[in-house]
Amino acid sequence: MKLFSLPRQLLCVSVLSLCAAGVNAAEKVTLKLAHNLERSHVVHQAFEELAKEVQQLSDGNMRIRIYPSSQMGSARETLELLQNGALDMTKGSASDLESFDNTYAIYNLPYLFKDQNHFNKVVFGETGKQIMDSTKDKGFFAISAYVAGTRSFYAKKPITRPEDLKGLKIRVQASPTTLKMVELMGGSPTPVSFGEVYTAMQQGVVDGAENNIPSWVQTRHIEIAKVFSEDEHTSIPDFLVISTKTWDRLTPEQQQILMKAADNSQAYQQKLWNKVDAESREQAKAMGATILPVDKAPFREVVKPLFDEFAKDPKQAALLAKFEAAAE
Repeated sequence: MKLFSLPRQLLCVSVLSLCAAGVNAAEKVTLKLAHNLERSHVVHQAFEELAKEVQQLSDGNMRIRIYPSSQMGSARETLELLQNGALDMTKGSASDLESFDNTYAIYNLPYLFKDQNHFNKVVFGETGKQIMDSTKDKGFFAISAYVAGTRSFYAKKPITRPEDLKGLKIRVQASPTTLKMVELMGGSPTPVSFGEVYTAMQQGVVDGAENNIPSWVQTRHIEIAKVFSEDEHTSIPDFLVISTKTWDRLTPEQQQILMKAADNSQAYQQKLWNKVDAESREQAKAMGATILPVDKAPFREVVKPLFDEFAKDPKQAALLAKFEAAAE
């Protein structure tokens, strides 16, 4: 028996050490973040900065493991994984999120924002925060928002009037609002996964697409569709979305650390975006591509039914009034 006995003092120290180790283990957490963007994308770079800050602020007790480039599936698939508890965080644009909660549909309305200042006042202001928090009962909510420029059409030929879209199959995100927008403009909206757009254009499955200038250049879509018609129909933010279950498992201190790093990542991403947008325009010019200015008035006119339909829902109409008030 004496062979297995420990002095009382040593026994107490051992027990305390084991308890302390247990506490430290309980404090450590690794969050999985999967998205459909390439590593070169500024939102991915913002996520890397977020992960770095989270690790620093938590003294290494919190880590974020990032899976980019659709390693865990498309935007829709990662959002479904998140709802099912198989993933902690993902990136979702308002177009992706609209299919899960129509509160986000408002961001997909064309010509919603007067300018970048109007966009910033809404998205990063009180109204934007309310939208981000509104889906907690759906199993997810957004903790940060990122600028994604303005989206315009690109194809092998100019699209400077709604009539130019007639007969063209345009790749769009699977957003009901965006689908209707392209239909009203005269085109044939064709949902295609982001990673498959290049091949779809190459094979003639679609005739063109719509996105911002950095995405047009970085995805090499510019190699096939050399004309970017800058009608700037939408300004759709991206969001960092977290599972409600994951959030509820975090301690208040961990939640505070994550939110601080998420807020800082927004400002970091905006600086990167301004830089990459300017560089992409220069790169497009060097590649012999064309960026055309477009008269927006005819496009605005044909999409008015979208706003009329939107305003029929009292909740959506009230939200739209808040957006419009922010422009004043």
